[in-house]
Amino acid sequence: MTGQAATSCNPANFAKTLIAWQKVHGRHDLPWQNTRDPYKVWLSEIMLQQTQVVTVKAYFDRFLNAYPTILDLATASLDEILGLWSGLGYYSRARNLHLCARKIQTDHDGQFPKDAATLQTLPGIGPSTAAAIASLCFGERVSILDGNVKRVLTRVLGFEADLSKLNNVRELLQLANAVLPTGNDQKLWMDMPHYTQGIMDLGASLCSTRQPQCTLCPVNTMCVAYSQGRPTDFPVKSRKLKRSSESLWMLHVKRADGAVFLAKRPASGVWAGLHCLPCFASHDDLLKHVPVAHRSALKEAAVFKHVLTHKDLHIHPVYMEFAGIPKLTEWLAQRLSQGRWVECNEWPNLGLPAPVRRLLLVD
Repeated sequence: MTGQAATSCNPANFAKTLIAWQKVHGRHDLPWQNTRDPYKVWLSEIMLQQTQVVTVKAYFDRFLNAYPTILDLATASLDEILGLWSGLGYYSRARNLHLCARKIQTDHDGQFPKDAATLQTLPGIGPSTAAAIASLCFGERVSILDGNVKRVLTRVLGFEADLSKLNNVRELLQLANAVLPTGNDQKLWMDMPHYTQGIMDLGASLCSTRQPQCTLCPVNTMCVAYSQGRPTDFPVKSRKLKRSSESLWMLHVKRADGAVFLAKRPASGVWAGLHCLPCFASHDDLLKHVPVAHRSALKEAAVFKHVLTHKDLHIHPVYMEFAGIPKLTEWLAQRLSQGRWVECNEWPNLGLPAPVRRLLLVD
């Protein structure tokens, strides 16, 4: 079956069953649940992109403590935000958080727009995040379509079209909107948060990727995949992302007082805008930046792997301690990307890539 769904799922029954299940069996203990505060929902949705719930919990609490309101986040410095985000990965999310907070302050009087269409005009807010905020906080009848929801709906509906193709994703979104709760504004205000949370909870628990617990699922009588005995065949996505591999040599230069030399990464690419140990594509490239007279001070440490979404980085740490070299700061700044010395009590609060923080912590 391609394109069209293989079932005529009764929208009213599907939504009603899912809402009732969520009220009793859904997740209710996460710090961003049981609230209609769009700031908290937005923050959690951005953090949960490509990141597990268990990891997000601690970061979510720290962010709320540091920036209790959208105004606090908008007026914070980007370096502060990146420092707090450090280790969570996908740093463009943090930069977009800052941009979005500022835009809400300047263009929307510090208030989140209440509809998904307007929310999507803000930096870093895509269709699914916009729908989550609009449905959970304002009761708008609009469907999210994150990975969990795609899995639930393709199984229930028997939707076999390839989701690596955008037109098929659009078709699934139309079907997702068709099974949403119906009713007047007051009813949607009550039902949409439970429905949206319910379909996410179902995908995160019983309707898991590899070992779905179909016999416990509240909508199994409506599910094509279950009736056909092949739930793990859904969703269909033929295009697989290819992983690549790259090696980086990191030069860890430290002064006698413990200060380290850090350079800011370019505005685009891996770790964009973060403070980083000077990086080189090869050992030979690193040596070109170190005067011959001082190469004997270099000490190589064990290589380790840092995993990104689509790439494995093989990090080669190279240590160098300086003492008594004339014009050291000028020499380093000239040769190593206009970086600067960072005191040992300063770098923990900067935005640092996870492998750099690891190297500095074990130093």
